[in-house]
Amino acid sequence: MNIRTAHRDELLALQELEVAAGVLFRNIGMTDVAEHPPPALEIFEQSWEAGQLWVSVDDADKPTGFVFVKLVDGGVHIEQVSVHPDQQGHGIGRQLIEYVALWAAEQGFSVLTLSTFRSVPWNAPYYARLGFTELPAAELTPGLIEILAAETAFGLDPAERVFMRRTVARQ
Repeated sequence: MNIRTAHRDELLALQELEVAAGVLFRNIGMTDVAEHPPPALEIFEQSWEAGQLWVSVDDADKPTGFVFVKLVDGGVHIEQVSVHPDQQGHGIGRQLIEYVALWAAEQGFSVLTLSTFRSVPWNAPYYARLGFTELPAAELTPGLIEILAAETAFGLDPAERVFMRRTVARQ
């Protein structure tokens, strides 16, 4: 598997990949989450323009997953990581996150953060296995508080959300 910077002409396909990945939420009864639209094309474009959108690709150079980040309060916040359901279970998500961790270290950042569902098996428990720890509410930075407010406005239950952090070794 290879990871590279996304190409601009792949952005629509990444939106479609995100929609396909939503089927997993439908399978556990979270239809409201499954039916949420993918991030707007403008979000993908902003991440691409900032050089903060990467894809995993198959042997034909077709995206199988993606991750995009944004800089929040001196750290790297993983906004979204998605893997096509046909490709899940092969370590692609883990490899995308490790790629981001290396990028963050090269850029001089020392922390990764993300927000996710507390009780979904491929969310918080998965990230804990990758070295992320829960960030207590009292330690949320202003930028993370803004993200929580945006998620709540989007319709996500804040009681089901958890922020997690992982230290990155600076290079």
